[in-house]
Formats: sequence, C-alpha cells, structure tokens
Amino acid sequence: MSHSTRAGALTVLAVTGLTLGAVLADPAAAATSRPGFLSAADLPPHPTSSWTAGKITVGEPEDLEWDPCLRALPGHENVWYRDFRTDLETNARQITVVLPDTGSAKSLVSALNKDIKSCPVRIEGADPEIEATSRDYGTLPVEEGAHVHGLHTETSWGATDISLLSVGRDGRTVTVVDWGQMGDFGDAPVKAFKKTTTAAVNKLR
Repeated sequence: MSHSTRAGALTVLAVTGLTLGAVLADPAAAATSRPGFLSAADLPPHPTSSWTAGKITVGEPEDLEWDPCLRALPGHENVWYRDFRTDLETNARQITVVLPDTGSAKSLVSALNKDIKSCPVRIEGADPEIEATSRDYGTLPVEEGAHVHGLHTETSWGATDISLLSVGRDGRTVTVVDWGQMGDFGDAPVKAFKKTTTAAVNKLR
C-alpha cells in the first residue's frame, strides 16, 4: 500500500470513528424516528366539509412561539407537525416531540397542561377586549395518558371562537392536538375529539 493510499484509508477510518463515537454518545438521538401522525379521517367529522391534511413537516410551526396556551412547547429538538383544514374555517394541528427520556416527557406534559389551564389569564391580560374561558374535559386511558381541554374566546365586538386541545404521551414521545372553529362550547365536538386524541396517541409508536 502506498503512503498516499494508507493516509487516505486512515483518514476514512478516523472520520468513521468520529461518526460512530457521536452515535454511541447519543443513542437516543440516533434512534429517533418520526412518530406516526393523524390522518384526515381521524379528525372530528365536519357536517358539511371534508378534512384536508397537510404534509408532515419537520420542525416547529412558525407561529408556535406566539401561542399563549403552549408556552412549554417551543425550543425542543425532534419536533414534527401536521396541519389540517376544512373549506369552512375549521382547522386543526398536531405537534409531536420526542424527548431524550421519559422523565423529560412527563415534565413537558405537566407543563403543557398547566399552560392550557392558565391560558385564559394570559389571553385577557394581553387584550382587555377578549374574554377567555377554559374547561377541563378530563383524562383518557391511552398509553401513558392524555388530557383534553376546551378554550372559548369572545371579543368585545362579538367574535367568538372555540378550541379543543389535548396533550398525550407514549413513553418519551409527547403529542398535542389543537382543533378550532368559530362558535362556543356548545359547538365543540368533545366526544369525537376524544376519539381523535386517542388515535393520535395510539399512532405515536
């Protein structure tokens, strides 16, 4: 073997060694793969319009940092999201993040549930012309559990919107589902949304 060939081989081995070392140093990152996501058929049925599912996108949604109900979600690695819409201003989004370990996932779930429950205070504090109210729709017995919340906002000029949000976990993977449209609590498809949440958590593995 010539000197130049031997030097090239040693360089390849060195680079390979560095790559393997990086993989071994962070096995969780190396093992991370995209979790399963909801399909359009999993969303609460709309009475007059079908759902359209966007592509599953790597990274955080651009507007996530402005969401007063999900303050604990931005800033994580291994994040994916998918948007859904109908032709009549009903929309939904699923955001999923894979944490380094189950302890971190539990902490994120706890923080997100607290964020959602306290969200009305921040909404009203940011804009005195908006009145916000939340409801707790309880937990679901799926994998490591899920929690469903409702949020209604009404402006001083009469605009009213209803959202359903859920936080679920399977191992070190956490998912958030957010559904919304014009209306109030009476317009919220809570039973169907609970089925959506259960499907979302079951599809994570």
